[in-house]
Amino acid sequence: MHDIRAIRETPETYAKAWSRRPSLDGKAVVAEILALDAEVRKHLLAKEAAEASRNAKSKEIGKAKASKDEALAASLMAEVASAKATIEEAGKLEAEAVSRRDDMLARLPNLPFDDVPDGADEHGNIVKRVWDGTQREEGYKPSGLKSGAKINQPKDHADLGEALKMMDFEAAARMSGARFVVLKGQLARLERALTQFMLDIQTGENGYSETAVPLLVRDSALFGTGQLPKFREDQFKASLVQETKFAELYDLFGSRGLLDPTIEDAIDEQVFQIRMGTLTTDPEVRRLALETFSELQESKRRRMAAEVMVKAINRGFLTDNFWLIPTAEVSLTNIIREQITDAADLPMRMTAATPCFRSEAGSAGRDTKGMIRMHQFIKVELVSITKPEDSAAEHERMTRCAEGILERLELPYRTMMLCAGDMGFGARKTYDLEVWLPSQNTYREISSCSNCGDFQARRMDARYREAPSGDNPKPKPEFVHTLNGSGLAVGRTLVAVLENYQEADGRIRVPKALVPYMGGLEVIG
Repeated sequence: MHDIRAIRETPETYAKAWSRRPSLDGKAVVAEILALDAEVRKHLLAKEAAEASRNAKSKEIGKAKASKDEALAASLMAEVASAKATIEEAGKLEAEAVSRRDDMLARLPNLPFDDVPDGADEHGNIVKRVWDGTQREEGYKPSGLKSGAKINQPKDHADLGEALKMMDFEAAARMSGARFVVLKGQLARLERALTQFMLDIQTGENGYSETAVPLLVRDSALFGTGQLPKFREDQFKASLVQETKFAELYDLFGSRGLLDPTIEDAIDEQVFQIRMGTLTTDPEVRRLALETFSELQESKRRRMAAEVMVKAINRGFLTDNFWLIPTAEVSLTNIIREQITDAADLPMRMTAATPCFRSEAGSAGRDTKGMIRMHQFIKVELVSITKPEDSAAEHERMTRCAEGILERLELPYRTMMLCAGDMGFGARKTYDLEVWLPSQNTYREISSCSNCGDFQARRMDARYREAPSGDNPKPKPEFVHTLNGSGLAVGRTLVAVLENYQEADGRIRVPKALVPYMGGLEVIG
């Protein structure tokens, strides 16, 4: 979430930064935000003025009654009633304006750092580093691999895996649909070996703390790291209906006369909103809840009220929403949500190997064959929590930790600095690592390392505090900076190993670094 106060104070900064993102007119965006903010403040001032009037008149009522001036007391009571109505209406309008403003802020991407290159898409990215050269001759083999015949026509990883009878897409499709795979035998072991190898390097050599995290998270966790609300369609959702909550709400509605067609507006909207707020933090779900409430208010018959209750359940605001994590970034980063961390404990470096789940909405037709774009995959995630002044150096360090895995596996790669138009939603600066795939004669992304600045920290309310000192005896909490990266995506690393280490006879040579993890096995097939 962006800081509305900062936008008020430096609108030009935000307008310029957002204009570097594709499809965003920074000036228009800032103007709309400030207009919504002005509306919020207008209703707030009206509410505060009415509250002041109500309080003053309420005191005068006591004096009028004490002097037995009933006419004046009645007049003042009417004014108080009018002020209460104004307070209620202004409060409602303020809440609606706040919701619109904050929803817009929640959907706006992070601001690129100044050193991020301009550009609309991947064509604006800059090569930062190339390992093992850029030119690939026909039949190229990694420099560390001396044995085996050269491959004049490198095969795709899917063809290699299926020929070895160790990669089964059809069986996976029968149980789960497209973009799933069953790995068997030595390839299943190779995936496990890669995962263990990456964890060992990141924990034993690079200083990351291995962490076991939940695979199911609530709305607030996905909101904190930026997947909600903008990328709802890319997530896999699992909802658990809470019957007790439904019963509680049903009793609440009935007790307030909501199911009685003779009583109109019997339920207090503020109470309703408070109860809804305890069930969900998702702005879209809350909007639907309010819609449902309006319909309930307008119900004139028991049957309609019952239908609306059913609609409420179907729309999901009477459920606990859970989401399968798209990466362990969500769980690892949210460990510090709503916390104040001691500065002495920073930087925090965490890693986790987890299954990851992405619906890949909008990617139909791209990499539908093979393991490049799967709905389920394993990834070793890297997350760092730092002070603001340390995040740039930590970003370079994290990227080198990911690059080191590729170098130990002797897989050719290049590191790209993404331009403003190609960066992810929550990033201020991103490096993509792209591994060489012989069958495609090109580089493909295998890791993305991003510095998110305080963007996620603001959404999670994650802060740190310096120790008291003579100059600053009572230091105020400040937002941390968060960073995340892949160290690496295991499935894509497996793909790269299969293609770069394939032999002419269709077998796969095991990278030297993985031989101990494969029980001494040097060749697959």
